[in-house]
Amino acid sequence: MSNPDWLEHAAQRGQSEPWTLAHTFARYRRLEERTEAELARELGCTREVLLWLSLCRRPEGPDFNAQLTAITQRHAVDPQALAHVIRHVEIVDALSQSSRGAGPLGRSIQIAARDRIRDEEKSS
Repeated sequence: MSNPDWLEHAAQRGQSEPWTLAHTFARYRRLEERTEAELARELGCTREVLLWLSLCRRPEGPDFNAQLTAITQRHAVDPQALAHVIRHVEIVDALSQSSRGAGPLGRSIQIAARDRIRDEEKSS
């Protein structure tokens, strides 16, 4: 079975939608400086399967594991590898938001940094 003509275009358009795996894959590839072929190899799939995966909604929330299982079984990809990619992007995004002070973690990091600077000044 060949892929429809619209598949690649749809996967590219999905990169602008944060709820899609296309967005997550694009973000991961930028962060880790990976090519599309390297990401497909990491997930244990072909480029064509990667394009189909890109159209899926990114698993999230309390049903993360069930959603992940459904996607990985449907597309025959490594669930641990896909979970790693998703969680990696989530963690980096959360930390980048926090470092900008966008939440309680950001304030904690800033306070810890100030405390460390004060401690270093005292010991000098």
